[in-house]
Amino acid sequence: MTAIDTAPRTPARPAAATPSRRTADRVFQRMTLGAGLLVLLILALRVLSTVDQARPAFAHMGLRFFTSSRWAPPSDEYGALSFIYGTGLISLLALVLAVPVSLGIAVYLSELAPLNARRVVTVVIDLLAAVPSVVWGLWGFLVLRSPLQRFYQTLSDVLSPVPGVGKLFEGPVSGLSFATAGTILALMIIPIITSLSRDVMDTVPVAQKEAALALGATRWEMIRGAVLPYSKGGVIGAVVLGLGRAMGETIAVALVIGSSGQITSRLFAAGDALPSQIANQFNESEGLFRSALVALGVTLFFFTIVVNLAARAIVTRTNRHLKGVAL
Repeated sequence: MTAIDTAPRTPARPAAATPSRRTADRVFQRMTLGAGLLVLLILALRVLSTVDQARPAFAHMGLRFFTSSRWAPPSDEYGALSFIYGTGLISLLALVLAVPVSLGIAVYLSELAPLNARRVVTVVIDLLAAVPSVVWGLWGFLVLRSPLQRFYQTLSDVLSPVPGVGKLFEGPVSGLSFATAGTILALMIIPIITSLSRDVMDTVPVAQKEAALALGATRWEMIRGAVLPYSKGGVIGAVVLGLGRAMGETIAVALVIGSSGQITSRLFAAGDALPSQIANQFNESEGLFRSALVALGVTLFFFTIVVNLAARAIVTRTNRHLKGVAL
């Protein structure tokens, strides 16, 4: 009979780091720290340089730069309110159109699609994400403009008499409008939100889904009760990234929004946005006019920072809630 050694075994200790390894670790740590600080330095320099160039316009207009909608370079009047309104409106329209479609595709790819269909749809989504924005803009201007204008006219005839919401669809309608810009932006951000949401949903533990099914849940109940709550934080992050893309898009919006700065509730009217205004007029500007356009860029940068900070707070709060941490 062989004796069994029951004496406790001391775990093996990792080999002590040699001086050369410690030196390499310190060098690597300092390199990564330097790279991170370099990114912050570049960002700070960008902010300082743009704010410095925008200072004459801010000093000339004061708060009227944000509260006035009159943009008249010959009179040195620069009010950004109509462009801020246009940027917010088309970004909201893009989210309203894109988020339900994106989440539906992501759920289908993650939980319902057969393997072959999943591969094909994934490739198509990735290809759509790689389409340049100028191509989307040209397609909207050359192909979608006329069909959408006829569709808008039909919607206007049917919905404009409806109390409450009728003002959103009143005529006259234009193929180059807030609605067209929002539609193009929605098509552009659907691949982004879909890809990120699908990746988040794929991280849901299989045991969690199988437990829901074992308790008698249907496939939809499992998705609603196990997949979507677990993925909520990541989905919010995906939506915010899509919103950032929509707010900063320039060429596509400039081609299909109509370039008419106005504040109106009519979705089918021509409008303008912060990035498209900069793109359309920057080459012709100088002096105070150019400073005002740079100020539009500073305003857009500020809004994107606020949106990202708000989204980060929402994601953090959601993740803490899912982990059962008391807030």
